[in-house]
Amino acid sequence: MNEAGEFYFVDRIKDAIRRRGENISSIELETQVNEHPAVQESAAVAVPSEWGEDEVLVVLAPKPGATIDPGELIAFLAERMAHFMVPRYVRILEALPKTPTTKIQKAPLREEGVTPDTWDREAAGITLKAERLA
Repeated sequence: MNEAGEFYFVDRIKDAIRRRGENISSIELETQVNEHPAVQESAAVAVPSEWGEDEVLVVLAPKPGATIDPGELIAFLAERMAHFMVPRYVRILEALPKTPTTKIQKAPLREEGVTPDTWDREAAGITLKAERLA
């Protein structure tokens, strides 16, 4: 936010996600996903949408011994963020790809995109709508 009270979208250019006219910060999304008690770590990436622009894919690794139900994760996130930020796709891996310095490598996840083991919120019949403020 600048001195005039105007907000600016901030994220790495490659990490920026534009979904149906809205800018989404992957960092903000990952922070919320990582708040789930069963999530060890996550990466949010853009994947192509059949409607143009992007859809949101979150790839995550559970904490040791934990299991994650994608539908329950979506319900958890829907209470904490704007409807347009809630991921359409969820993919669960044992571990996320890392660099030698242990930074999550998003490029391979972005390249793989939606895989056969990816859960699709819309295919599961879960839709989210904007709530009107009173």
